[in-house]
Amino acid sequence: MKTYDAIVIGAGQAGAPLAKKLANAGKKTVIIEKRFYGGTCVNDGCTPTKTMVASAKAAYMAGKSHELGVPVKKFSVDLAAKKKRKDDIVLRSRNGGLKSAEKTQNLDVVLGEATFTGEKTVEVKLNSGKKQTITADLIFLNPGALPLIPQIEGLDEIKYLNSTTILDLEEVPGHLLVLGGNYIGLEFGQMFRRFGSKVTILEKSERIVSHEDLDISEEMQKILELEKIEVLNNAQAIKFKQKAGGKITATIAQKGEERKIKCTHVLMAIGRKPQTEALNLPIAGIETDEHGNIRVNDKLETSAAGVYALGDAKGGPAFTHISYND
Repeated sequence: MKTYDAIVIGAGQAGAPLAKKLANAGKKTVIIEKRFYGGTCVNDGCTPTKTMVASAKAAYMAGKSHELGVPVKKFSVDLAAKKKRKDDIVLRSRNGGLKSAEKTQNLDVVLGEATFTGEKTVEVKLNSGKKQTITADLIFLNPGALPLIPQIEGLDEIKYLNSTTILDLEEVPGHLLVLGGNYIGLEFGQMFRRFGSKVTILEKSERIVSHEDLDISEEMQKILELEKIEVLNNAQAIKFKQKAGGKITATIAQKGEERKIKCTHVLMAIGRKPQTEALNLPIAGIETDEHGNIRVNDKLETSAAGVYALGDAKGGPAFTHISYND
């Protein structure tokens, strides 16, 4: 067993800078990351999506430039080239963060999946295949979140997309059906409409971005509809069916009535869930709520003394600036 002053689990926008601060303050620190350094923001969120938004804006401006007296007679969207640009930018950011951590004195970077085996004791299944057990008096949890996938009849039988897999498309969908009318669903919906897809957005609430004020929701819907995006409120998918190699048929329930929509792609964007299952939190005395979010006090300390939770997995707004503030 290896002993540290501090263990940080998850190299997202809370864990990565915190680990460096702890190490620079003289604490012997280890940061454990099972996937990609930088977390959601760098790899699946802010960085890749804003790169793609820039491409979508360029396509939008090309299509509207005639209104400014600069007619563009013909243009096309090369999604494969867009993806390469996105991947290059993501890799620069990811590798830059990893190299910076590896150069930091008092900080060890361990690539693998962490699981509690007792109080203040963590076993890491290293990506190399080996196992390592570590302990520390201070532990900081920044495991992040994953796309939430609902139970809908026939969903498992279609190749649906989530907010991570949609980043790697190399062809523009003919008709993208988006489940979820909040930040993620709207961002991808508008983006792919600008790339050339027909887009339909389903929102089960009375209005899109329902956490925002009513006037914000109304103006957002107007903006999207001006771009010929179909927005269906009070609507949800209840069944999916797809013939071999053919279009997907979605059965939609809206205000007590059913209708069918044929599409080529389905994006699940109804929300995210905390990535806490593999951590085996109960054995370490760490409590979660009914959604799997880690319970914390006003100092972000969990029910286990000396163990803290940061970022998306503690519940609340799932934004980069919240994680960094944590």
